[in-house]
Amino acid sequence: MTTRRTPSSTSATPPPAVAGNRDGLLLLALSLGYFLVMLDTTIITVALPAIGDDLSGGLSSLQWVSNGYTVTFAALLLTAGALSDKFGGRRVFLIGLWSFAALSAISAAATSMGMLIALRAVLGLAGALLVPTSLALIANTHADPSARARALGVWAALSGSGLVAGPIAGGLLTDAFGWRAIFVVNVPVALVCVWITTRRAPETARRPGRGIDLTGQVAAVVALGGLAFGLIQSGPLGWDDQQVLVALGLFVVGAVVFVAAERRPATENGGPVLPGGLFRGPVFAAGLVAGAVANFGLTGVLFVLSLSFQDTHGFSPSVTGLALLPLTVPTAFNPILTGRLVARIGVRVPATLGFVMMAVGTLAQVLFAGNSPGEVVIAVVGLLVLGFGVSFAIPSLLAAVVGSVPTELAGVGSGALNSARQTGAVLGVAVLGALLSDGDAHTGGARFALVVAGVVLLVGAAVVGTFLGRGS
Repeated sequence: MTTRRTPSSTSATPPPAVAGNRDGLLLLALSLGYFLVMLDTTIITVALPAIGDDLSGGLSSLQWVSNGYTVTFAALLLTAGALSDKFGGRRVFLIGLWSFAALSAISAAATSMGMLIALRAVLGLAGALLVPTSLALIANTHADPSARARALGVWAALSGSGLVAGPIAGGLLTDAFGWRAIFVVNVPVALVCVWITTRRAPETARRPGRGIDLTGQVAAVVALGGLAFGLIQSGPLGWDDQQVLVALGLFVVGAVVFVAAERRPATENGGPVLPGGLFRGPVFAAGLVAGAVANFGLTGVLFVLSLSFQDTHGFSPSVTGLALLPLTVPTAFNPILTGRLVARIGVRVPATLGFVMMAVGTLAQVLFAGNSPGEVVIAVVGLLVLGFGVSFAIPSLLAAVVGSVPTELAGVGSGALNSARQTGAVLGVAVLGALLSDGDAHTGGARFALVVAGVVLLVGAAVVGTFLGRGS
């Protein structure tokens, strides 16, 4: 008796890549998968006041609604790449899509702040599965380097538009249907991606022997979660509270265990998720620090301004989304110019310019105390400068980090930069949110938080100006 192998029984050798317009449709699905990840990082910010009003949550709870997603997303990005290698990109991508759709639907029905925060944390795990797997599938279906480069350009452009669409979509949906709609909108998009991927995507080769750095992964989650909890809860509880001290202690222990795990030598069954040899030169380490600083500023400022625009200036959610448009629009088109600039003059000048512009744009928001025409103009111009700064800094950092590692470790290098950036986003919301108080969150507290963000971004400019691209 012979057993017939079904299409789902995947061998180590993937089927040939699909071609023609089938590739275009699959590329759309892969790009929309990452689009959902990016959309979810910004669509939530505009809806935070409405969530707080409906579920009776204070400032620290709103920080966790934002950071619950980002903590798990940041900590699991590198391991998600290993899971893609071990079980196959197509399978893991589909698991991520189904999970994202289901968790989004359940999030829309959340009845308490604690339930929503927990769901956001698991949603971050699903989001982490979508990024490296979509890249693996693109590489598998576009064997020609020039075609692959064009496909990656489409992937980056469509996914990056999620940052632009997030505040606007979040505001319009919240005003029209309530905050729950920002989660419902994920479901049909994810299901369309599932339908296309199931029918179009070939499987990538599986490496069953690929090891998973479980020790390093758990340590990273403990360290990042402990640090975020300690910083966020220090506001309402105080630095000497037992919960805060325990959380910071877990951060220290987790960080020590993570470093020790990553110093282990690689074996045939796998190795550290972040090989220590990558840090031999200064550019890689400086690039990761700068990436964390960039997202500290971007995500932290978005968090502060979303609350400030609605609670201090009286903007509706939809007007708040439109007000943030000058910040997000440059990120959709200016990276193309940045790529050409980096190719011509190297990474140091564009990266430094980007951080300086981010700092200037952030500090300009401090002057937006009322709604006078002059202050509005300053705020809009400042947001535009901030947006252009982001679109100069991030592509330059990616080029610097990837260019500083061996070719065979380029995926690990870019994944490390993404993880560092998301870690910075966690710290941005935690630190800047801790500088706010429930009673004064959107007047003097907001200005102080923005000043701190501007200073941190200037430190980022000093880092990239000193260490990046002296010869690049």
